[in-house]
Amino acid sequence: MNTEVVQRRQGETQVQNPGRQAQPMAPAVDIIEDADGITLRADMPGVPREALHVQVEGDTLTLRGDVAIALPEGLDPFYAEMRSASWERSFTLSRELDADHVDANLKDGVLTLRIPKAEHAKPRKVDVKLA
Repeated sequence: MNTEVVQRRQGETQVQNPGRQAQPMAPAVDIIEDADGITLRADMPGVPREALHVQVEGDTLTLRGDVAIALPEGLDPFYAEMRSASWERSFTLSRELDADHVDANLKDGVLTLRIPKAEHAKPRKVDVKLA
C-alpha cells in the first residue's frame, strides 16, 4: 500500500507517493492497412531517437521511448507536473505480416512503422486460360 506524504515548507504543499513508480503512458496509435501491408503511426512527443526502442520478439511488437525534460543548468522547478515520462505499447502481429522487414522512421514526435505483408498473404492475380 502506498502512503501519501504531505510536506509543508514556507506555505508550500507537495504531495508525493514515495513507493510508487510512474506507469508508462500508452501512445495514441493509428493503424492503416493496404494491400501490401500496414502502416502504424504512434504519437511519442518528446522522445529523442536515442531513447526510442522498437522491438519485435516472436509475434509481439513493442514500442518504448523515454522522455527527459531538460531544465536549464542550476535551476530546479518550483512546481512540475511532469519531470520525465515514458511511452510504451505492445501489439500482437498477424502471421500475415513480415516482421523481418519492419521500416521505422521518427519525425516531429511521430513514429511511423511500415510492416509489409508476407508473400503468401499478398493478393495475387490468377491467370485464366481458355480450354
